[in-house]
Amino acid sequence: MFNLHQFCNLQFRSISFGLLITLPGCTSVAIRSPATSEQPRTISTYFDYQLISPQNQAMTMQGFLSDIEKANVVLVGEWHGHSGIHRFQTDLLQAAVQKNSNLALSMEQFTRDRQAVVDQYLAGEIGEATLIKAANAWPNYRSDYRPLVEVAKVEKLDVLAANAPKQIVSCIAKEGIDYINRLPEKERAWLAETISLKDSAYKKRFMASSHHGDELQNSKQFAAQVTWDETMAESIVRYLEKHPDKKVIHTAGKFHVEDGLGIASSILARAPHLSVVIITPVDAGKKLEKMSGDYRLQVLGLPQQFVKNENMIASFKTLSERNNNLLCIK
Repeated sequence: MFNLHQFCNLQFRSISFGLLITLPGCTSVAIRSPATSEQPRTISTYFDYQLISPQNQAMTMQGFLSDIEKANVVLVGEWHGHSGIHRFQTDLLQAAVQKNSNLALSMEQFTRDRQAVVDQYLAGEIGEATLIKAANAWPNYRSDYRPLVEVAKVEKLDVLAANAPKQIVSCIAKEGIDYINRLPEKERAWLAETISLKDSAYKKRFMASSHHGDELQNSKQFAAQVTWDETMAESIVRYLEKHPDKKVIHTAGKFHVEDGLGIASSILARAPHLSVVIITPVDAGKKLEKMSGDYRLQVLGLPQQFVKNENMIASFKTLSERNNNLLCIK
């Protein structure tokens, strides 16, 4: 059995972001700030990362923050559940707020209809268990997104619940973009006002990567994907219209942000004057591609998900059946 002193030490032994945390019955623990050495880091565990400039040069956190001083939006792509990427996101937010407190955190992981719940948590009106349940937090919230939200809470930053509700987007994936015309006015407002499905480099990339069935089904899935992108982009732009002096750091899946497509292009379509910076994760075990417009975050590549083809097929089958009992407005 652990005694209280051992528990407190265990909780904070390996955390690496700059923050002072106190738990009931525990002594305050000062946690070191992100490393600023210009020497490339050794990436040997799933907690390690190295930030790379668009010119393929290793960067320090402070160097990156100097680079993006005039940016309005920083889009941080992720492989969901990757410990090193989530560690970087928290390191970035903590380092950024030390340099400029005029920040806001925007998240794919919370939806517009739950903004009030997120605000209540930040204000200390509800506890974390209530936040997780009432805001439909992702299953990996405690391990991957808690650190980000807690930094925002301690530093009194706004947190944007930027995304579209999953139920509605799932119905779009099932029935097509015309589904939005059936929504009541209140629910329609939880999605972007404008959702563009026009041909684009993004659409071409999505269709090339699709495993959703025939062309019609792929088109419906693309409509769902774009609904996410457009809604997150609109959430960010609307926030900056009200708070033009703020800088927004937004977390989302890699596909939503890389190469200036997805959310980035949707932001600039609405507000061409904004400066948008993109960070995308890459496998540290692979050679860097030629210079990119994105900053890259080198991390260990994800483990192989399937060895046997039949296991992969079974997984895709399960995914395809997950919305069989979905209730959509007729």
